[in-house]
Amino acid sequence: MIVSHKHEFIFMKSYKTASSSMEIALSQALGPDDILTPAREGLDGLRKTPGGQNYRFDHPDVPRVPLWRKLLRRPERHYHPTVGFFDHMPAWRARRYLGEKIWSRYYKFAFERNPWDRHVSFYHYKMRDKARDKMRSFDDFLVKARNYKVNNWEIYAIGDSVAMDFVGRYEEVAEGFEQALGEIGLAGGVALPKANVGKGKPKNKSYRDYYSDETRDLIAKVCAREIAYFGYEF
Repeated sequence: MIVSHKHEFIFMKSYKTASSSMEIALSQALGPDDILTPAREGLDGLRKTPGGQNYRFDHPDVPRVPLWRKLLRRPERHYHPTVGFFDHMPAWRARRYLGEKIWSRYYKFAFERNPWDRHVSFYHYKMRDKARDKMRSFDDFLVKARNYKVNNWEIYAIGDSVAMDFVGRYEEVAEGFEQALGEIGLAGGVALPKANVGKGKPKNKSYRDYYSDETRDLIAKVCAREIAYFGYEF
């Protein structure tokens, strides 16, 4: 996630939408007072500010880090709501932390992806390091492990209403990113790299091939709001 006071924009980082690449690109234009949340392992070297900046702050709604987590020295990603701003945080929390004045004035944007395609991408991302004889099947990944709860809607919406000025589509990510850059005065100023790219599905295989009737209907149900808003179809 990024909050730029220099350019007056808020970038809400969603799941599996090339958001890490956008974060890397946008980090090149940040000022010293802007907010950049820490990156996952392996991405810090690609960003202008390693480890993030200004994401910790004092606010009544930021709880304290539990003592047992401090003693175990757990990485912040395991207790991120306790440190201030964090990756993939919901829009309602960002709004509360920033206050109405900044939230209403700054240009806010995020990206979304066809939920059926997104969950297949998330599956391959999570399974990328699983060097085991029996990899968890896609059905087990969704149903038994309940990974269908990784949802983007709350990142760019509050309740049933989209809270962004612009939500681009992953399917047209380059065009959407350029549109957002134009709105914040950075058109042509930063380049979109490739980052956080997993092995992904075989090129000759469609995301539709992963689904049973049960899992197709499951995603249709739990992602109904974004499917209706964007007009996505299986």
